[in-house]
Amino acid sequence: SHIFKKNHDVTKAWKGKTEQLLRVDEHDFTMRPAFGGPAIPVGVDVQVESLDSISEVDMDFTMTLYLRHYWKDERLSFPSTNNKSMTFDGRLVKKIWVPDVFFVHSKRSFIHDTTTDNIMLRVFPDGHVLYSMRVTVTAMCNMDFSRFPLDSQTCSLELESYAYTDEDLMLYWKNGNESLKTDEKISLSQFLIQKFHTTSRLAFYSSTGWYNRLYINFTLRRHIFFFLLQTYFPATLMVMLSWVSFWIDRRAVPARVSLGITTVLTMSTIITGVNASMPRVSYIKAVDIYLWVSFVFVFLSVLEYAAVNYLTTVQERKERKLQKRFSCTCGIPHSKTMMLDGNYSESDANSLAGYTRNQMVPEEEKQEKIVVHLAMSNESNSSRKRGLKGHVGLRIIQNTHAIDKYSRLIFPGTYIFFNLIYWSVFS
Repeated sequence: SHIFKKNHDVTKAWKGKTEQLLRVDEHDFTMRPAFGGPAIPVGVDVQVESLDSISEVDMDFTMTLYLRHYWKDERLSFPSTNNKSMTFDGRLVKKIWVPDVFFVHSKRSFIHDTTTDNIMLRVFPDGHVLYSMRVTVTAMCNMDFSRFPLDSQTCSLELESYAYTDEDLMLYWKNGNESLKTDEKISLSQFLIQKFHTTSRLAFYSSTGWYNRLYINFTLRRHIFFFLLQTYFPATLMVMLSWVSFWIDRRAVPARVSLGITTVLTMSTIITGVNASMPRVSYIKAVDIYLWVSFVFVFLSVLEYAAVNYLTTVQERKERKLQKRFSCTCGIPHSKTMMLDGNYSESDANSLAGYTRNQMVPEEEKQEKIVVHLAMSNESNSSRKRGLKGHVGLRIIQNTHAIDKYSRLIFPGTYIFFNLIYWSVFS
């Protein structure tokens, strides 16, 4: 038969309570250790479990971390033969002195309580204490969006004693910069976490004095690819689409006007969508510069056609006045002058047969008129045989205004130059 030895259970051997072992009832734990003497040193280390979210609108961040405190309280020392520590949960914390560390500039914070309060207290025989808790805190982060979305943000989580000044409690990082540990799986959708580091300095309050303050600093670099797909690329396409108007016939008013209005409204929608997810800051962001310059290019393309249409109307008005003036001096009716310009069809040219004698020229010029009429008829027949392709190409060339020709070069060249400057400055 096998004989199984049972492990020694301390709780069965000890007839008293834990409070009696630690002599909790014999001391006033409302006072700090070594009260009246020098400041008690309290070491701190932190392990960041997750960086949950970064909010640009609220200018804050949410972080879950393990916060640990180390100090020595000789009132909690106890005799031990094996020099082993004792570990307790949150029920004993309410009966002894613990550091009153709080998060400066925090908006919300809580200690996790599932399934029980996530608090651990470990007491060593010589009185050294380890106090650990799992906390989620939402704290303020002053962000600068002047280079958004090509920006980097540096946020800080600040720890400080609420009641004890530096004369009573000396808060410090236990192992320097090694006191801060992070989980390797921490990642954010819009940001790249570049580095975590710790700092410390004194904070002064005019009413209460100087306090030790610890900082958990982390630097975030924003991912640009999302904004390239959602903002920059659509805005660039809208600007390029507005340039199509320069290649459309200047007499096609509905086509050019509708194209210009469509691109303007689309740019307005893009600008509104970007600003809806951003705080209402009083300074100009980098994305605002790009979008508004793109909007100006689109708007100028609409004004360009307004100028082309106005100048075309003025030019045609002058040509009609000149045609009326020369038709009276040359003895040729106005309709025949238009026929010779080639803008009337062959049926209009044949309408010369219906002229009266008062409209006809003398007999000695009749043969010349017949020759002209026949020549124009032959030209009309030959042009009809060339096909529609050459006729449409000729009309596009004739109906292209000089402003359109210059705009085809000036607008793309200026926009490319702007992009070179923009990305060289902000990237």
